[in-house]
Amino acid sequence: MNAQQLTEIITPEAYQRLLYAVETGKWPEGTTLSQEQRDACIQAVMLFQSKHNTEPEHMTIAAGGEVCLKPKSELRQQFKLKDEHEILRVKTSDSMPDSDE
Repeated sequence: MNAQQLTEIITPEAYQRLLYAVETGKWPEGTTLSQEQRDACIQAVMLFQSKHNTEPEHMTIAAGGEVCLKPKSELRQQFKLKDEHEILRVKTSDSMPDSDE
């Protein structure tokens, strides 16, 4: 089977399973991948992304097969907080009042 044939038969559901396997080193059921299996999964993920990834994230393969490297400024804009107060600030135990008081 060549790369073209492989990209035609990978379903979005199969892609998600392959992506999970690549990211974790295990199949969703928990079985560990061998290095050979992981290498094959990485290739299949990259092939699928090269055909279907129209909105690439930082460090992915974009549709057309190009490696997408988004600049930091674009990533900052993408993850920019709507409100500066969205960050939860937690006091450390040293600065918290004692419960005995």
